[in-house]
Amino acid sequence: MDVSGISPADMSHAMLVAVLMHHGGSLTLPTSAFEADALGGAAGEWHAVSMEPQTDGTIRLAVQPRPDVPGAGMTAY
Repeated sequence: MDVSGISPADMSHAMLVAVLMHHGGSLTLPTSAFEADALGGAAGEWHAVSMEPQTDGTIRLAVQPRPDVPGAGMTAY
């Protein structure tokens, strides 16, 4: 999958939609999932998401601390 032309905002949206669709189109979360410390670090930055292909053909999405670099640290492999 080539993600080089996708903005970080569009990729975040695509990941969210993929997770929701995998769970039948919706997912119920506790309100605590949206508290500041769950969404970002102490300095107010948002967490980032990594997307890693797995050897079994699946893709792992994981929360990562957002790096302090231009372009939100988005890289394509």
